[in-house]
Amino acid sequence: MPRTTAPLSRTIAALPHCLIGPLLLMSVACGDQGAPAVASPAATFLSSVATMCGQAFAGRVVENEPRAPNDPFEGQVLVMHVRTCNSGEQVLVPFHVGEDRSRTWVLTLVADRLRLKHDHRHQDGTPDAVTMYGGDSTSPGTITRQEFPVDAFSKTLFTRENRAVSNTNIWAMEMHPGRMFAYELTRPGRKFRVEFDLTKPVPVPPAPWGQ
Repeated sequence: MPRTTAPLSRTIAALPHCLIGPLLLMSVACGDQGAPAVASPAATFLSSVATMCGQAFAGRVVENEPRAPNDPFEGQVLVMHVRTCNSGEQVLVPFHVGEDRSRTWVLTLVADRLRLKHDHRHQDGTPDAVTMYGGDSTSPGTITRQEFPVDAFSKTLFTRENRAVSNTNIWAMEMHPGRMFAYELTRPGRKFRVEFDLTKPVPVPPAPWGQ
């Protein structure tokens, strides 16, 4: 006669109670092995920026308070260029202000957080005295907005260079794919924000100084 197999539920019920719990845990664990890992908001944000690699976009200052008498952004063409993308872990975005090609935003994925650094160079490519300042996102943030409070390295740098006013800086970036990218700086008494139109790529600018 053909051999019959008892239903799994009946087999489990016949087992000693001390074995049922471990067996169920093994079943759940095996069932989860094929589930894809969920990317952190920081990783998703960085991936969204990387999708624009090789493209450049024009921007405009939408907030700048208080406005300095000789504001370096006044009347200048502002262009961001998503220039270098490294294996989903780092993206370099030069920020050109007219003919000034001294600024590059460096975004790096660190575990489940994002790090922003400002790489500032002179025209001959040498580092500026105030460079590589920034901070790490201290909260998960969202896939459209990441915030970067000033880190300890930057505070030491700012204090040394007589710029201690920047020791309360919080930078932020926003990414709305196909629509808008924003860079923002805030601290008590200061707010600066520039927004870039992602609907209309512009010609790629020359390489930033030193790169």
